Amino acid sequence: MRIVIADDAVLLREGLIRLLTESGHDVVAAVGDGDALVEAVVTHRPDISVVDVRMPPSHTDEGLRAAVEARRRIPRTPILVLSQYVEVSYADDLLATTGGPGGGGIGYLLKDRVAAIDEFLDALGRVAAGGTVLDPEVIGQLLVRRRRDDPLAALTPREREVLALMAEGRSNTAIAQTLVVTDGAVEKHVRNIFTKLDLPADATTHHRRVLAVLTHLRA
Repeated sequence: MRIVIADDAVLLREGLIRLLTESGHDVVAAVGDGDALVEAVVTHRPDISVVDVRMPPSHTDEGLRAAVEARRRIPRTPILVLSQYVEVSYADDLLATTGGPGGGGIGYLLKDRVAAIDEFLDALGRVAAGGTVLDPEVIGQLLVRRRRDDPLAALTPREREVLALMAEGRSNTAIAQTLVVTDGAVEKHVRNIFTKLDLPADATTHHRRVLAVLTHLRA
């Protein structure tokens, strides 16, 4: 495979070059910052790029942002991100670029996984072939974030059922008949939904109902 490496740590970069070269691959570019990564991807159109998250100037998330930009410039170009930590926001952005036909080719591994050379090379091959490879720690943190960001997370299963029926345009009476409960029970669920979704108390009941349904549709 033709590979681009982006890592500002010279020792790690040289180590990756040697490992990949000895494994029969061609390292077409090895760079140390995000702008150079984007330029290398556009110029060389590699089979895959191996990218460190932390690169100059701030050594925070430049590598991930550059990877997202590289995917924007060259859609579906395979990217394998290596990191000492999980940057959830840009990991989400990077994974979002896998949407659509043939849109895979994304990997996100913590650097300690690279020590298992066979597993690293296997992940490299799978990502280059269009697959998605995620470190278990990455998956865990993404799930935590999504649960935290879910506006419906505070609702009980029954309240979610009521809200889904509200979204179908059903009245409280129709919802009560569908769920085989009393009108009073439905009214209580609806009040709880309004409260948990933090909908403005000064709005009319009709407006709060619309806002609740919009929240459901966007979740």
